[in-house]
Parts: sequence; structure tokens; C-alpha cells
Amino acid sequence: MPSLLGPFVRCGLVLLFAGFTCTGSEHATATLPAAFSDLLPHFLVEPEDEFIVKNKPVTLTCRSSPATQIYFKCNGEWVHQDDHLIERTVDPATALPIMQVTIDITRQQVEKIFGLDEYWCQCVAWSTTGTQKSQKAYIRIAYLRKNFEEEPQGKEVALDQEVLLRCHPPEGVPQAEVEWQRNEDVITPASDPNVFITTDYNLVIKKARLADTGNYTCVAKNIVARRKSTSATVLVYVDGGWSEWSKWSACGADCSMWRSRECTQPSPGTGGKDCQGLDLQSLNCTSEQCPQTVSGAEDVALYVGMVAVALCLTLLLIVVVLVYRRKKEDLDADVADSSILTTGFQPMGIKPSKPENSHLLTIQPDLTTTTTSYQGTLRSRHDTTGKFSMTNGPLLDPLPNGSHTLHNGKLNSDPAEFVSRLSTQSYFKTLPRDVANSSYGTFNFLGGRLTIPSTGISLLIPPEAIPRGKIYEIYLTVQRKEDLRLPLAGCQTLLSPVVSCGPPGVVLSRPVILSMDHCSDACLDNWAIRLKKQNYEGTWEDVLLMGEELVSEPYYCQLEAETCRLFSEQLGTLALVGESLHMGAAKRLRLVLFSDAYCSTLEYNIRVYCMDDTQDVFKEVMQMERQLGGRLIDEPHVLLFKDSYHNLRLSIHDMPQAHWRSKLLAGYQEIPFYHIWNGSQRYLHCTFTLERLSLSTCELTCQLCVWQVEGEGQSFSLDFNIAKDTRAVDSEFLLMDSTAAALAGPSAFQIPYLIRQKICSSLDAPCPNGADWRMLAQRLKLERRSKRLCLSHTR
Repeated sequence: MPSLLGPFVRCGLVLLFAGFTCTGSEHATATLPAAFSDLLPHFLVEPEDEFIVKNKPVTLTCRSSPATQIYFKCNGEWVHQDDHLIERTVDPATALPIMQVTIDITRQQVEKIFGLDEYWCQCVAWSTTGTQKSQKAYIRIAYLRKNFEEEPQGKEVALDQEVLLRCHPPEGVPQAEVEWQRNEDVITPASDPNVFITTDYNLVIKKARLADTGNYTCVAKNIVARRKSTSATVLVYVDGGWSEWSKWSACGADCSMWRSRECTQPSPGTGGKDCQGLDLQSLNCTSEQCPQTVSGAEDVALYVGMVAVALCLTLLLIVVVLVYRRKKEDLDADVADSSILTTGFQPMGIKPSKPENSHLLTIQPDLTTTTTSYQGTLRSRHDTTGKFSMTNGPLLDPLPNGSHTLHNGKLNSDPAEFVSRLSTQSYFKTLPRDVANSSYGTFNFLGGRLTIPSTGISLLIPPEAIPRGKIYEIYLTVQRKEDLRLPLAGCQTLLSPVVSCGPPGVVLSRPVILSMDHCSDACLDNWAIRLKKQNYEGTWEDVLLMGEELVSEPYYCQLEAETCRLFSEQLGTLALVGESLHMGAAKRLRLVLFSDAYCSTLEYNIRVYCMDDTQDVFKEVMQMERQLGGRLIDEPHVLLFKDSYHNLRLSIHDMPQAHWRSKLLAGYQEIPFYHIWNGSQRYLHCTFTLERLSLSTCELTCQLCVWQVEGEGQSFSLDFNIAKDTRAVDSEFLLMDSTAAALAGPSAFQIPYLIRQKICSSLDAPCPNGADWRMLAQRLKLERRSKRLCLSHTR
């Protein structure tokens, strides 16, 4: 008998098995007649698996005979007796007593163990002889996501061609059933043998018919909801066909015959092509097939007259030629005779004879003259003055070698030795091991600052925050371990890095200020933003709800456009978690493009990273791409990603088809909404694999688009040479933040100590015209924390 049967002991186990029955509220037991005392109970009805729809509880039923008592056990714990509803009857055929017990299971009970294990219940029946256990019934919360994992795509197909429409329904419990509709009418494969639905929900039309033209919709449904995909238009077209040639015609008067055919088998339809080729063909007849004709007398006279005219014209032409030649000979003789009289005299009007080498006097072109022509490309270039430069500019200058003066404080020169030494302390339970993403320092009452370079994360320790006479060794780190990820549910999303500062448990006289990036749209009307802190046991708990802070609380959060300033009187592991209040809430995503720095093959990859718009994630991606040998090919873009349950899509367009082609089979790539919104994956990326048709092709121009379905989008206009600037990501790029990792004493603050004191003293006294810290806090909308800010906000 289980030890948890406390309610039964109140009646007495001895009395129970002696045949006595409990009274009052203890009514789950019964006595058995002596004739049935040696029978084991057997189940007539056992609990079955159930699904909770929305907030409606489910009822589990258990019936057994014969049984003295029946109780439910859920997830290893006995259900309280008061939660059981018991009915007793008698089997008229066997006279055996029958006991039936029911319980209700609510959504809240199931959600308590969400993510840890499945919720199950089992009933146990007793008799005087022994016990029997029923089968386990699993209770799950039913749901159906809004977005299809794959939606059907429209297409144009020829008549009699096979058509495949793909569909992958949204995630759901229980798994969704799928049906297909054509023009809003359900398709029934049983009544149409030309179509069938595969086991993975795709629709196949074996041979496309003209009647198959229409709008196709994939419908997913379960007990919770019914979802429809976007409609895909299928157009079945008909190309025109050649009819048979007609018979050859009889040979005509022109000694030719012909035959014809028509574009009617079938006629072109629904956008199909016309028939190709000739529709009329002719052929010369043989001489035997040509019709014979007899010339008449009039034809003979005509031919004779034509011949006579031709002869007359020929004789006339001969006479004219002879007369011309005779006159020309007489003229040449007269010229010869007159030349004797003019011997030795040459008139000025006569040209001299042409010299033998007269060709040397002609002017030749100047072959030494060169012409200048523009040899560059004629297509337009994008203005690159605003582009991010990987080689020039102050961002890539090396860090200065200047030293910092420390006042009453000391910085540890070896972080690894600092970690090793500090790990021996018994209180140091959250010691970070990632030295590359951590900062360490030793501080006293003068305060100081810790910074993790290039992450936007810093810890400001105001003067007098550490009590006089105390020296603390403080660390600051950004967590990247999988076991430190926050448990998120529903519409919750991680808005900031997970940051640890410690050691925890140190005594502070004033709040320290932890600064870190966040990726929300900074509109508190769209969000319920909570500050979560990890306790000593490793569980996460809410310590602050923004907008509802109390002065007595040890935390205060000031949210700026991209940065969060956290005022805290306690050190530990902290993170911001947001829960969207409506679909207008948006996260900032940073879109970053990388490619291979060196490419010796025909394939070329472009990687598109979609990450939270925080500097620490960007630094991590840059470090990873540096190891991969990648290079940044365009400036990062920012995209507002809304809580609309719509996925993120990526596509590439406008490549020169003569030189490049994409190996992507679909029109776009897609990242599911929940992979991005949850924020548990620090960065997601898609790869576009391109193929150049020749190794000599180096110029690449294209348009790369990233957009949320029914939401905002960004596009990258790429125009670069893949063979130039083949350096990987420069390590100096990661050092663009020249801030020292640790500063102690007055050098850590931007405003000198005396000026800070003067400002505080001038604003501390109440002023009649309101020129004091109270008015300043009101203008900054910080009046709820104004006094604390005046004391601790000493940057």
C-alpha cells in the first residue's frame, strides 16, 4: 500500500480490509461480499490520452470491478481524495460491485511541468486480494501554429503533365490533418483517380487536364484551429498540334501541286503556343504530269515577227560600230601630222608625264599617332563613399599605447591568473571561464569601470559604492554557454545579452550601473519588459518589471534607444526578457553579409546572418568569420522584426545570367518565426551558393533582399570583384573599441570628481524656480528614482 494514502489511513487500514466502510468525505472505499473477496480487480474502463483545448479542462475516467477503492496518480503523485468523483453500481449479470472514479485536469496543472516531462495520469484499484494499475493516459495542451512550414507554389504546366504541389502544415498538437481545396471545393481522391495526396501531405495530379486549372489551397486543421495556406494558381495550357497533311492536289497550269494542314489537333488554348512549321506545302510536277498545250497560228506569227526585229537591231548596231572606228582613225592621223610643226615646244596647259616612282609622293597616314579611349565598364556604379571600409578610417587604427594612472587601485595584469586565484574562494560560485569575453579589476572606495571591448557592456562602480576599507576583486563577463540560456515561453523573447558581474553577495553602499545593449524597439507601450536574475540554485526569477518599479527595490532600469542602464545594489547574472503585448512589438535584427575571401572554384558562397542587434553578438560573428576566412561585403542593415508570427524570407535577384546562376532551387529561403523571436539562438544565417560559368568571371552584381512576410524588408545592392581584397576579416576591426578593459579611480569617470561634487551640491538644495535635481529628474522622466540617480549616476 503506498505511503501517500494518507486520506485512507484516517479510516484505518485494518478496518478497511476487515470490510468496514469510511463515512463522510472519506467515500472512496467500499466493502466486498465474502464471495468476491479473493478476486483481483480488473478494469472495465481505463483513462485515455486527452488534449486540453484553450482553457477547457479534461475529464479522466476509470472503472473497475470488483474494487474496494480507486485513486488516480498523476506524474508520480497521488491526486487528493476530494478531487475524485465516485459512482458505485452493480453488474446485473454477475452481481459484482462496480466502482467508477473521474477527475478533472486543468491547463494550469499541465503547464507546471511544461518542458520538463509529459503530464500523465494512471488509476490504481484495490481489492482485498491485491491491486491493479491501469494504463497511463497522457494529457497534452493542444495548439496549432499560424504559419505553414511550406506553402504550395503556383505553376504553369502543359496538358497531360504531372503536377506536384507541396505543403507542410504548421506545427501542432495533435498533428494537423491536411486536405486540399480547388477553388474552395474540397478535393476527394476517392472520387477522382487522377489525383492523390502523399503521406507527407503533397498533392499530385497524375495528368493535368484543362479542368485542373484553378486556385489550390492547403488546409490544416486539428481540434484547436483550422489554417489555410496562401492560394497557388495552377494554369494548364495547351500547345497547338499539327493535323495530318491533306492529299496532294492535281498538277496545275503552273506545273505545280500543293497540300495543306491546320492547327486544330489540338487548337492552342490558355496561353499555349501556336503550331510551329508550314501549313501549306507545294511541289513541282514531273514533265509527264504537266498539262500539254498546242500553239495556234497567231502564236507562230508572233514568234516570227520577234525574231525579225531582233535581226534588224543587230545589223544596225554593227553598222554604227564600223562608222565610229573609221572616224577615229582619221582623227589620229591629223594629230600626228600637226606634231611635226610643234617639235621642241610644249604648251603650259599640258601636264607632265607621271614619274616612274610617283607613288613616293603620296601622303601616308601618321602611324605614330595614338588615340585615347575609355576602357572601363559602361554600366553604372553605386556610390561607395558611404560604404563601410575594411582598410581605411579611424575604426581600424591600432590601439594607443598610452597608460592609465590608477588612484588607490590596482589592475590585474594576467586575467587567467586572476581567474585561477579567485576560483579558490568558496563564495565565488559563478566564476567565468571565458577570459576573451570578460574583464577583471581590483577596486576600492574610489570606484572605477569595467568594460568588455566591442560589446557595449560595461560596469560603472561609483565612488563610495564600495565601503571604505574594503577592496573588491570584481569581474564582468558575457555568458555564451548553452546551460545558461533562459527558459522562455509564449511570446517571451531575450532582448539583451546574459551578463554576469560578481562576485555575488558583496556589500555595496550605492548602486552600480550595468550598461548593455538591447534589441527591442524601445517602445514600452508594446512590451512588458522584465529583469531576470539567476539565483544560487541556478533558477531564474523576475526581480523587476519595467514601469512598475518601487523605490524600495534594489534595481532600477533606464531604457534608451539601443542601450539599457541598470542600477543595481546586487551583483549577479542578469538579462532582459520582453513579452510582447500586441503584434506591433518589434525586435531589431542586424543583417550582416559575408563571403569567401578567396575563391578558386566555380562555386561562390554568400552568408547572410540574422542576429539580435547587439554588439556582443556582432563581435562573436566577426570572430567566427575570421576563423572561417570570410570577409564583410557590405554594411550591416537593421530590420524591425514584428511579433506577427510571420517568417523571415531571403532571396537573391538581378544576377547577370550570362556569367552567374544561383543553385537555389526555390525562389527564396525562409527562417521560421519562432527561431528568431525566441532569441535562444544567438545568430542564424542562410547561405546562397552561386556558380560562375567561367573561372575568369570575377565581377558580381546582384540584389539580395531580406523581408518579413507582410512586414518590413531590407535590400543589399552588391557590386564587387570577388578576386580583389581577398583578405579575411581583419583582427583590428574587432579592436575598434579603444576603451580600456579596466580603469580604477578618478580616471574611470568622464566628469572630474570636483565638478561632479559641485553639480550635485548646486542641484541638491531646493530652488524656488525649480532649478534643482527634482526638476531635472522630471524633465528626464526619472522622478521616481531621482534621488538615487543623483547619488549614483556619476559618469
